[in-house]
Amino acid sequence: MRVIVTRPEAQGAAFVQRLQALGIDAVALPLIEIAAAVDSQRVRAAWADDLPHCALAMFVSANAVTHFFGTRAAGQEWPRRTLAGSSGPGTSAALRAAGVPPAQIVDPGPEGPFDTDTLWQRHLAARDWAGQRVLLLRGEGGRDWLATQLRQAGARLDIVATYRRLPPALSQAGRDVLAHARRDPGAHCWHFSSGEAVDNLARLCPDADWSRARALATHARIAARARESGFGRVAEVGLRAEDVAAALARDVDGRAEAGDSPRR
Repeated sequence: MRVIVTRPEAQGAAFVQRLQALGIDAVALPLIEIAAAVDSQRVRAAWADDLPHCALAMFVSANAVTHFFGTRAAGQEWPRRTLAGSSGPGTSAALRAAGVPPAQIVDPGPEGPFDTDTLWQRHLAARDWAGQRVLLLRGEGGRDWLATQLRQAGARLDIVATYRRLPPALSQAGRDVLAHARRDPGAHCWHFSSGEAVDNLARLCPDADWSRARALATHARIAARARESGFGRVAEVGLRAEDVAAALARDVDGRAEAGDSPRR
């Protein structure tokens, strides 16, 4: 079975390489394009004017880290009293690579689930946010759940869009991958790490029948979107390439996989 990785181009290429190193037939089909935010001046101002006074800077994804730190002026260092919030291991790794001290990074923990809901419930809800300044760094039009929790807890919140998510402009190679998947859906397994990727696939080929295709999703919300889009077999899977390999091996062995629900 061929695995189609739908992550943005740079992240997807790296993930495909990790899958191929495990002996998996994998190919990239980026279903989201990532671009810098329109208001780059606001992002630079967040570094210079806001960050030093914040108790927390919350990064919802590795893309938020990349595009925020991409505007950092020479000599700017991470403030000693500011926590860096992370939604999961990929974002935490990006923060460490950008020079944030590990002791100042707070994330959901190694066991998951990897999302801002879990981070809030496990680590942030018990803190006193009254009057504290918080930066929420995300893509344009992101989810508002965490922002609502912080505001209700009394935080002085600023939301800064560090990047944009755009519909994909498929290359010829990408169009070929999609055409093969449509002709033989049962021979393909889609790997989704974003609900928006599922939606973009539906827009690209609204009449496609994915009832014989398999989908692996990195979160329950994404799995639900895949089911709604007509995928016949959908399962939740961890974030690592090894998790995908294990899920495929269980499928080959014919054993029932926890969370895998045939579409009725």
